[in-house]
Amino acid sequence: MLAVKKVLNNNVIIAHHPDYNEVILIGKGLGFGKKNGELVAGEQAEKFFVLKEAKEQERYKKLLHYIDEDFIGLMNDVIEHVEERFSIRLHEHIHSALTDHLFYAVKRVKQKLDIKNPFLPETELAYPKEFDVAAEIIARLNQELSVSIPPDEIGFVALHIHSALTKRSIQEVNQHTWLIGEIVQEVENTLQLSIDRKDINYLRLVRHLRHSIELINKDQYDDNQDALKDILQAQYPVCYELASTLLEMMEQSLEKKVPETEAVYLTLHLQRIARR
Repeated sequence: MLAVKKVLNNNVIIAHHPDYNEVILIGKGLGFGKKNGELVAGEQAEKFFVLKEAKEQERYKKLLHYIDEDFIGLMNDVIEHVEERFSIRLHEHIHSALTDHLFYAVKRVKQKLDIKNPFLPETELAYPKEFDVAAEIIARLNQELSVSIPPDEIGFVALHIHSALTKRSIQEVNQHTWLIGEIVQEVENTLQLSIDRKDINYLRLVRHLRHSIELINKDQYDDNQDALKDILQAQYPVCYELASTLLEMMEQSLEKKVPETEAVYLTLHLQRIARR
């Protein structure tokens, strides 16, 4: 038996749990007529999840003022599906962040407003597993809500999933995705070419950038390629100069020092792309 701490609506309550402290319980009619302190059987709940942080609890409570309970229930099923696919408990912020995001995405679709994602290819390459699960989510919403959410939205959902998996804010994940997209654009402009998004060298570049950005952000980057730097600078001056420009872009966006080693790796990637 769990003690009711707050009734959010007829179907959603906050209760005290002996192991998890405060939990959100969801079940049809579960909150009807309940008062604070009253006991409720946990088995009566169709769903329950933990919101440990006070700010996440407040965000979730606000959702219930403008999002109907059926959509809330659908999103809880979606999040449970993600956790099952990755066999991991997601960071709790996904309950409010993804629910809010997809509610407005569906609303824009119904209003016949465009949804554009300029970094969709980069997102798919950087986070392929998250992208696949996001595609499943969009397909489910399209079927159950009788809407046609465009494929561009898959990329945004993938970022929310990656954010919850890595316990990083969606703002940080978005920033890194935007940075990779800007770097690719700078490469195309400087080398005056259009990169084939299906080319293996492009795939390697994007995955390298994602990995490097994460290491730089964690201050775990190893700088040990000084000998190769001079050779590449002499053999591939255009690509090396472009790599140096990309380093500056990364430093400005991440607000961290990027080791010169990164210019070596980028020069190699750029040379492969330019040669193709």
